[in-house]
Amino acid sequence: MKITEVRVSLCNEERLKAFANITFDDEFVVRGLKVIKGHNGYFVSMPSRRRSDGTYQDIAHPINNEMRSRLEAAVMTAYRDQVETEGGEVDPEFLQSAQSDPEGD
Repeated sequence: MKITEVRVSLCNEERLKAFANITFDDEFVVRGLKVIKGHNGYFVSMPSRRRSDGTYQDIAHPINNEMRSRLEAAVMTAYRDQVETEGGEVDPEFLQSAQSDPEGD
């Protein structure tokens, strides 16, 4: 499965930095991924819904680490590119976490 497009919409919040939509094989899209600034750096959160007991359940998520790494790398690259396109500066903490911890938080 090939990632053919990633669209990022930046947010100006303390922890939530962006929403992302990712398209596979120009045929299937997953909406609602989030770029989050966590305690251990930036990470990609999968789309989820709140359950009646207050916990959250992923709606869609990668099955294996290889796919998770590919997905996170694509979203983080698109996030960085969008920040630069909109004239912002990429947080040095983002650059540090993107280089040191591809699995995120």
